[in-house]
Amino acid sequence: MNRIVAYTCLSLSMALVGSYVALSKPLVAVIPVFLLAWLRFGIGGLAMLHWLKKPAAEAPMTRQTRWLIFLESFLGNFLFSICMLFGMSLTSAVAAGVIMASIPAVVALMSWAFLSERISARLGLAVACAAGGIALVSWTHHDGAAASSPATHTRGWLGPMLLVGAVLCEAAYAVIGKKLTHTLTPKRITALINLWGFALMTPMGLWLAWRFDFFALSLATWSLLVFYALAASVWTVWLWMTGLRGVPASQAGVFTVMLPISAALVGVGLLGETMGAEQVAAFALALLGVVLATWRTGQSPQR
Repeated sequence: MNRIVAYTCLSLSMALVGSYVALSKPLVAVIPVFLLAWLRFGIGGLAMLHWLKKPAAEAPMTRQTRWLIFLESFLGNFLFSICMLFGMSLTSAVAAGVIMASIPAVVALMSWAFLSERISARLGLAVACAAGGIALVSWTHHDGAAASSPATHTRGWLGPMLLVGAVLCEAAYAVIGKKLTHTLTPKRITALINLWGFALMTPMGLWLAWRFDFFALSLATWSLLVFYALAASVWTVWLWMTGLRGVPASQAGVFTVMLPISAALVGVGLLGETMGAEQVAAFALALLGVVLATWRTGQSPQR
């Protein structure tokens, strides 16, 4: 695959993820988190039923591939959706953007843990910068809530910590996804992991749907819901898996920088949020971690 095409797919994928991370905030204000996630998988599944069919040239899935498909969905879809949606309900899109900026460093850390790759001093510093950015944004969010009730005091930390969980899930999704692209097409991977996500969310989704008043939702909310479902379940996954076929997983981590940038821009530009000096400092620190974690020397990347 042409590298420029791969880079474009990866950039568009992460920019869309950042957009729907930010735009999910008004959705979680009116739709319960588990119901929202279930609707996302359901709408996305309807849009790509035809992608589930096994291509004639594709080899039968091994037990390892089936297990990886489940893990990709459980971590990258199911747990990521829960952590991200609950986290967004307790914090701002700007704060989410800062925390999500740590993804490249976490991908590198997971590569060391699971692929036995060496961690250089520069990469260790990148992880420290990412952790510092998360700590700073968590502290400013917590400090703003400190004057409120004890319950609010606790929730001030809960939102950022849930978003840290989302970062871990997204990093695992990036690492597992590269392995899957060796055996399955991007469309089939997208459809299969969405099907698992729908199955995992169905018990709680059905229970909540039974008592939810869907007629109370405005046309604007329905439109945002459809965009969120298609972006989260179809477009971003397909673009990411397509890009991964032509780029090493470690190099693909560079493009996750588009996630926090787009999340913060949507938060400020569309949701009317503000970015204070502390958050700018946290964002800069986290992005420094991105640069340190993804900046490559003259050596060519290994697949």
